[in-house]
Amino acid sequence: MIVVHHLNNSRSQRVLWLLEELGVPYEVKRYQRDAKTMLAPPDLLAVHPLGKSPVITDGDKTLAETGAIVDYLLETYGQGRLIPAAGTPERLAYTYWLHYAEGSAMTPLLLKLVFTALPARAPGLLKGLVKSIAGRAQSGFVDPQLKLHIDHWDAALAKTAWFAGPDFTAADIMMSFPLETGAARAGAGSRPRIKAFLGRIHVRPAYLRALERGGPYNYA
Repeated sequence: MIVVHHLNNSRSQRVLWLLEELGVPYEVKRYQRDAKTMLAPPDLLAVHPLGKSPVITDGDKTLAETGAIVDYLLETYGQGRLIPAAGTPERLAYTYWLHYAEGSAMTPLLLKLVFTALPARAPGLLKGLVKSIAGRAQSGFVDPQLKLHIDHWDAALAKTAWFAGPDFTAADIMMSFPLETGAARAGAGSRPRIKAFLGRIHVRPAYLRALERGGPYNYA
């Protein structure tokens, strides 16, 4: 039986969703972020040396990294579902977006989170200085980078309803987290095509079942 080591408000929500789309039985072991630091609890270190989520165990196998988990689940349980045929333009697009989601897309989103949180965590006498530096970093670098990526998402969705072509694939599951967090932190939800994409995924029965299994998720 697959066990998903699931952290609240994290990228592991996509793993639950994929498993629901595939109809593969699984168990959920929930972990809660520290309310102050928002970091994963130390319990996850017993599962994987980095102590992060998502991690799955499947028999004697332990896998981390969302993209690697998605690849493993599709190869092992997918039976050709949620992935375009090899050698097609859609397969090339699928491969790109699958890796882009955790590669290029998440860096500016993470920086946005860090620089937004910095002033509140700074010592009292330094709050003003830290706020000024964080604000300049965001306006001068982070926000322009986010706009560049949001434009990229918007342009892709102008061509087809889904990221890898006309059909829903696991690439859309992977891209869900950047778009959801982009909508929450960077105004991406104001773009009609991005808003429509989020609307389409948020009503999928498998997505809703994954929410029930995973618990509260602020980005839905």
